[in-house]
Amino acid sequence: MAKTGVWFFLFVAVVAANLPWLTSRIFFLFAPKAGEKKIFWRLLEWLVLYFVTLAIGFGIERASMGDVQRQGWEFYAVTLSLFAVLAIPSFIYRYNLRRMLARP
Repeated sequence: MAKTGVWFFLFVAVVAANLPWLTSRIFFLFAPKAGEKKIFWRLLEWLVLYFVTLAIGFGIERASMGDVQRQGWEFYAVTLSLFAVLAIPSFIYRYNLRRMLARP
């Protein structure tokens, strides 16, 4: 269970970090009125998905260990930074690569 939980969690983290940059709907439900989703909404979705991923991780830890280890601010700073690193491929695709590929 422990190895499966870790791989599942890593998969969820990678997908969750990249989803806001790849979808055009606000919180996956609403189409933006201006046509293109603003970066504010993408960052807000990304932050919400960070907390959802964190909750899933705590759930997996509770299921496999029986208790959740107490964490300090350093843990949250490192996991938020890791979540940002995981989002880099789709961020680059959204704001750099698509423009270069669209050029004639």
